[in-house]
Amino acid sequence: MFKIGFDNDKYIALQSEKIKERIKLFDNKLYLEFGGKLFDDFHASRVLPGFLPDSKIKMLLNLKEDCEIMIVINANHIEKNKIRGDLGITYHQELMRLIDAFKAVELHVGSVVITHFTGQEIAVQLKNKLEKLNITTAIHYPIDNYPFDVNYICSDNGFGKNDYVKTTKPLVVVTAPGPGSGKLASCLSQIYNDYKNGIKSGYAKYETFPIWNIPLKHPVNVAYESATADLNDINMIDPFHLEAYNTKTINYNRDIESFPILNNLLTKILEKSPYKSPTDMGVNMVGNCISDDDVCKEASNQEIIRRYCDALVLQRKEENNQDVIKKIESLMISNNINISDRKIIEVANKRYEETKMPACAIKLNDGTIISGKTSKLFGAASACLLNALKYLAEIKKEELLIPSEILEPIQELKTKTLGGNNPRLHTDESLIALSIAASKEELAKKAYQAASLLKNCEMHSTVILSEVDIKTIKKLGINLTQNPVYHSKTLYHKK
Repeated sequence: MFKIGFDNDKYIALQSEKIKERIKLFDNKLYLEFGGKLFDDFHASRVLPGFLPDSKIKMLLNLKEDCEIMIVINANHIEKNKIRGDLGITYHQELMRLIDAFKAVELHVGSVVITHFTGQEIAVQLKNKLEKLNITTAIHYPIDNYPFDVNYICSDNGFGKNDYVKTTKPLVVVTAPGPGSGKLASCLSQIYNDYKNGIKSGYAKYETFPIWNIPLKHPVNVAYESATADLNDINMIDPFHLEAYNTKTINYNRDIESFPILNNLLTKILEKSPYKSPTDMGVNMVGNCISDDDVCKEASNQEIIRRYCDALVLQRKEENNQDVIKKIESLMISNNINISDRKIIEVANKRYEETKMPACAIKLNDGTIISGKTSKLFGAASACLLNALKYLAEIKKEELLIPSEILEPIQELKTKTLGGNNPRLHTDESLIALSIAASKEELAKKAYQAASLLKNCEMHSTVILSEVDIKTIKKLGINLTQNPVYHSKTLYHKK
């Protein structure tokens, strides 16, 4: 059985109340900077089993009547068509996706702020487009010597030059399509201009990781470091909190380094800052909702190994550097984690040695490990999934799930009609074929209905899979790792 280590209902209730308390601290107006993902936080759900990917949105829905959304995007990112690596879309497209996503759950998008504006034409086009959609759009400009020259920043030539958004709700959630968008500066600019207009608003920050009230070397926090190895984030004991309260709490280097500057700005704007440390600024209650520490530790150790495998694959694709790998290796050594702790890697590699062809292995939620090999009909990932579905549906391994009259036309379409060289079915094609067979064959129907049981399973491939296979496996909710090798020795590898 999939083990739960996190109380999601408790989290939603506690987090909502914590934010309400912080709003009251600032005369009923709070700008809450959200770090990380508001939607689809799969990292959190992997290291905190029981945390649902949409938990933050459900929490905000508890505050729906008092909440509006401000989305911040950097004009330079728009101009350069900056891509989100996890989604494969531009920041501009992600902005539109976020607006749609918030509207779908009936959270009000009150405004969009375009930062670092220096006349970029494409940013002007975006502003015009948003205003035609009746979305308030503000322009913020670069400020000389930001964030150091506090007096200049907090003047009519600094924050005072920016467009001011008249927000209407007590809670303004400030989010962005990706890092480097300018959320913090946008919050401070709004607070400065609120004060000029007689509104005593305040600032707080929500970051899921690192979790401030669990140990520095707790696997959940270490997993965060492995996830941000390319950013070189380092978890640290918050020295400001230790000095102020003689209590050890956890934060990360960038927030600790920027705190004196941020606090100076807040002091200048508010006359007196309410915060003595970066930890004080946070409102994160995740650490209070861990219900089984051992489950979360094991899940996090597995996540660190997955991040290591991913880093090796990205290096093979020439999409990251050796420093990322060294950083994660160091984290693994210091936490006594070994790649052999991911048992399915050994099983998949053994199957490869037996067949001399790409192989896959999947660990099901009951602990059973199922493998699959490459055949004339199926790629290894497809074979592995079908074998797993047979097991879950209590079907004998030798039973035929998909008849040849369904398989042969698909293979003919792939090779003869579409001109492909590989007649083997990818995972998506195999599942479609299974769904067709399920309309007529009882065994196929049982296997097809078992597909939902693949969620949260672990899978390993001895070769780098195609993008279509990777996407299908992720959609099934399976956690995938791969060996950093291509099946083909050709120089060009199709995605």
